Amino acid sequence: MSFTGKYELQSQENFEPFMKAMGLPEDQIQKGKDLKSISEIVQDGKKFKITVTTGTKVLKNEFTIGEESEIEMLNGEKVKAVVQMEGNNKLVTQLKGLKSVTELNGDTITHTMTMGDLTFKRVSKRI
Repeated sequence: MSFTGKYELQSQENFEPFMKAMGLPEDQIQKGKDLKSISEIVQDGKKFKITVTTGTKVLKNEFTIGEESEIEMLNGEKVKAVVQMEGNNKLVTQLKGLKSVTELNGDTITHTMTMGDLTFKRVSKRI
């Protein structure tokens, strides 16, 4: 199953408390919560390029499954992480006490991030 495609954010849960916990300033949280977000994923075998555009902010990450990569987090911090594939439709990684799971089901991507007892969930549909 290929992740390649463009996806538009449909819904998100716990955006504000999660961003606060990540240390984002209140003004950025308020600006970002209602913006349309487009994720573009290019998968070439085990190599991934992910670009998330939210308003004027663009977050780009490239990684290869099973190899250490530098990943930029939502707060702009760059951390080293290894992304693993579970089955053929789930990307899983741990970054600084945060667990990230991206799951593809048909034309829908569900991205769930968990930090402690706080969970942030985004659902995007292929466009």
